[in-house]
Amino acid sequence: MFLALKEIKYEKLRYGLITFMIFLIAFLIFMLASLSTGLASENTQAINSWETNSVVLNKNSNINLAQSVITKQDMKDTTLNNQKQAYVGQTPVVVKHSGDGTVSAQFIGLDYKQYIYKNLDIVEGTKPTKNNEVLADTALKEKGYRLNNEVTFNSSKKKYKIVGFVKNAKINIAPIIYGKLSVWKAIRPMMPNAVASGIISKNSFKLDSTNTKTYDRNTFVKKLPGYMAQNLTFEMMIGFLYVISLIVIAVFLYILTIQKLPNYAVLRAQGIPMKTLIGATLGQSLILVILGTVIAWVVMLIMTKVLPAAVPLDFAPWIMISGFAGMIATGIIGGLIPIRSIMKVDPAKAIG
Repeated sequence: MFLALKEIKYEKLRYGLITFMIFLIAFLIFMLASLSTGLASENTQAINSWETNSVVLNKNSNINLAQSVITKQDMKDTTLNNQKQAYVGQTPVVVKHSGDGTVSAQFIGLDYKQYIYKNLDIVEGTKPTKNNEVLADTALKEKGYRLNNEVTFNSSKKKYKIVGFVKNAKINIAPIIYGKLSVWKAIRPMMPNAVASGIISKNSFKLDSTNTKTYDRNTFVKKLPGYMAQNLTFEMMIGFLYVISLIVIAVFLYILTIQKLPNYAVLRAQGIPMKTLIGATLGQSLILVILGTVIAWVVMLIMTKVLPAAVPLDFAPWIMISGFAGMIATGIIGGLIPIRSIMKVDPAKAIG
């Protein structure tokens, strides 16, 4: 390690450039992982807040809550436990307000006697109690919407008053507007015997109906539009960055090792053990990787404070730990590649 530190100190510019490259790669890994986690969270915020264990949908809905309809016939001879099951009606809407333009959102209709409504985490205002009152996600507040603003949905002229704001209310990255199930039925005209889009349950729950099917939480989440494609895209990008990091470290160290072979031959001729030279190469690799990754981590922490809330960054602890572990692994592997050249050094050439 002493030899590695001495060489880095002597060749500051050369090793500084390598550290800068590692910093860029580590920063990109942290950024992409944080974006992936943040976007995934915005897809499932509402589902998590509902304490979802199982979801009952129409079997022909392609496991899509917005495309599903549960009818009165499906609910025949079935009574829900309001503390564990809740009706949910979902439909996409365009929220309009004269002063703040339009916002795309998801309207969620609830039964106010059931647990989802009772457990809503209000950050401002109150819960809606009337048909013309709604509760909005805090994302609308960031876009300029305020308490007591009157809004309309789609092409309807009927006005609804925002009486409160709630956090953790997004699904498919879209903010949620909570209201009564009767409002959901009015916004989305359909068969008169419709009850809800689906049933959310805290436990395993199944309807005795041939038209419905129960799905566990993981199955339901994986079928959210674009959810799996988004996650797989980010995972592939992060994987390629690790490969690029490995190649950059290996190429730089290999070139440096080739340039230093005459020096290594002299050191071997002086009786320096092979393991000392190998340890110096691996030590250089680890020092550069750790330094570059630490700088990337610090810059990433600053970015999370500076970037606006609209950017869905979630720099979770597991991202930092896994990022460090991944970069150190690539550093070790990259440092091992030029070792073969060191082992072939012939001290006799240095003497002769």
